Amino acid sequence: MANYKKIEEYNEDYLKNMKSHYGDILSLLGEDKEREGLEKTPQRVAKAMAYMTQGYEMNAVDIINSAKFEESYSEMVLVKNIELYSMCEHHMLPFYGKAHIAYIPNGHITGLSKLARVVDVYARRLQVQERMTDQILQALIEALNPIGVAVVIEAKHLCMMMRGVQKQNSSTTTSAFSGEFESNTKTRNEFLKLVSSNLS
Repeated sequence: MANYKKIEEYNEDYLKNMKSHYGDILSLLGEDKEREGLEKTPQRVAKAMAYMTQGYEMNAVDIINSAKFEESYSEMVLVKNIELYSMCEHHMLPFYGKAHIAYIPNGHITGLSKLARVVDVYARRLQVQERMTDQILQALIEALNPIGVAVVIEAKHLCMMMRGVQKQNSSTTTSAFSGEFESNTKTRNEFLKLVSSNLS
């Protein structure tokens, strides 16, 4: 079982440098970085950025392998509506939404919470939604060698809502399929039906 340690500590040199740069940015914007409301803002933003980009320090395959178990179950495993928050790498503005992940085991399963953690690994980086969708798919393939994997992400992008075209009601859906989900229309349709259903 691979070593996996959840990281919640920040590099002090990193924070110090980031704080200095954010202070300079405030000054360039015409603000007084020493005024009461902004005095601690550079430190706060540095910590927030460290948290929101901690995915660079995480390995998705290690996370999956930390709770990998032999199991003969061979039907679809689906975790849907996994909340995600990320930042677009083009404007460094947030995008947010939900991910739906399914796989068909091939002798091994992983803890359900690990699928949500894999989403965080890739969401907590500067990203594009298309790449993140494929990265999640590839991590499951590498760690579990499943019969098939399916990933769908639905998200709203503030770079479209706050600036540019300013379309507040737009959303983006991306998908990636492998194995049985890619080659078997029936399996893929079952996944999509489950994702869109509201089971009670």
